[in-house]
Amino acid sequence: MIYPLVQELAVTGTRLRVPVTVTCRVLKITKQGYFKWLAVGVSQRDWDDAHLANQAFDMHQEDPEYGYRQIAWELEATGATSASERRIWRVCSENGIRSVIVGTGRRTGSWGPPTAEAQVRRDFTADGPNQLWLTDITEHWTREGKLYLCTLKDVFSNRIVGYSIDSRMKASLAVAALTDAINRRSPAPGLIVHSDRGSQFRARKFRRVLDSNGLAQSMGAVGTCADNAAMESFFNLVQTNVLDRKKWATRQELRLALVRWINGTYNRRRRQRALGKLTPLEYEITYQPTAQAA
Repeated sequence: MIYPLVQELAVTGTRLRVPVTVTCRVLKITKQGYFKWLAVGVSQRDWDDAHLANQAFDMHQEDPEYGYRQIAWELEATGATSASERRIWRVCSENGIRSVIVGTGRRTGSWGPPTAEAQVRRDFTADGPNQLWLTDITEHWTREGKLYLCTLKDVFSNRIVGYSIDSRMKASLAVAALTDAINRRSPAPGLIVHSDRGSQFRARKFRRVLDSNGLAQSMGAVGTCADNAAMESFFNLVQTNVLDRKKWATRQELRLALVRWINGTYNRRRRQRALGKLTPLEYEITYQPTAQAA
């Protein structure tokens, strides 16, 4: 798969022509192998494998938790390829495409995009709205399978400013929640979005939305839930007030219950001692008269 690069660099008339000998030496491949490839040509299967590797790499960059099985299923679902799981396993193995989670469920930490520095350091306070948002993902079982909830909370008023619910814990779940919050609040550049180091928050899609809106990213330490404790406290309320109230038959039933509780109960009617016994919505209106009620 490197030989086409050698050929492209060696073409006469290009802006930067590099001799085959130099390119092979830098890439640590043999000239004999290159000239043999040049004589035989590229088979259709080699081209197909190259395209398959590109697709697998892009998908893994978006969701670093994906192993070859998930990549194969996604490619099949989108109609991108009809290749077998075995072939995709071979392509992923040859190109070093692996899930960030090893067999024991422990993250390797060596794969995926780089993480952001911790800017919050457990100081979950703000002088006004849209200065610091916290985000995380929780899950719950229904008889149809798991349902995932990603929320963003403004630490100034403890208000849930954006959320997303899906049956799969992909990067798109976090992106949808962040986009929802941005559309509702229109924050000024410089706002900090704090999370754990989950792959959804390290994905290129998520970081792209942050960068395009001038938002800063902060991440807690690996395996330290206290670095996002204020978000965990909200999920404890969700667990007590919604998830554990009954056995949920369908994802849609649980989805509707979560939406009603977040919008109708938590933000508008649930009073909090930390807010002077006001609701999150009342607190923003009382202390920030110019704040827009979403």
